[in-house]
Amino acid sequence: MPITVLGRSAAADLMIRAAREHPRGGRPLYLTSANGEVLARVAAEPELASLVLGADQIVADGQPLVLASRLFCREALPERVATTDLFHDVAERAVPAGISFYLFGATEEENARALANVRRLYPDLVIAGSCHGFLKGEALEAKLAEIDALKPDILWLAMGVPHEQRFVRDHGGKLPNIGVIKTSGGLFNFLSGTNRRAPQWMQRASLEWLYRIWLEPRRLFWRYLVTNPKALYLMVTRSA
Repeated sequence: MPITVLGRSAAADLMIRAAREHPRGGRPLYLTSANGEVLARVAAEPELASLVLGADQIVADGQPLVLASRLFCREALPERVATTDLFHDVAERAVPAGISFYLFGATEEENARALANVRRLYPDLVIAGSCHGFLKGEALEAKLAEIDALKPDILWLAMGVPHEQRFVRDHGGKLPNIGVIKTSGGLFNFLSGTNRRAPQWMQRASLEWLYRIWLEPRRLFWRYLVTNPKALYLMVTRSA
């Protein structure tokens, strides 16, 4: 999997530039992220591999990828580019640049709380709109037309893997007036305040996954138990 060699600041600058300069009329630029779970699943699921590898950019949203790159790759990744951090980096730059956001995904309650907190943190940020991620059929098609008419520069798409990647494949072409789509996983759950980040020392030690298991053991224990060893094996044997 080709991981873009960029730090957070450079990744945020690139998103702002892309949102401003990407020609409208075709599919928006499709930016996504990879962590250990994504590595393991991409290696085992051909459909997901095709969806992820079809992205215009993949950044490392996982400290283990950064550490593995320092040990096994010709060019090391400068740092982790976590979407939960990148959002704030981009928002700070978007205010003076006049770049607009749309928040699409999560439940209706989580989306509304995330939107309220973003507006509180960045009162001058242009937010074209927001919507939960559980629309289907005609309701979804109508919402896509509405979003495209609003012409947000960046669409933050928070549906989780592989739903957000499938969304880009199935509906990206219906949003020609958007500059960038950034897949965002559980971003809105952090923006809403429902989920908390791990302490900095755990993030630096590649242990944020352990903190998340502590917070959500029923949902995440077996997922990480299966994917973490696979991801470790892949990083050791297939890094270049």
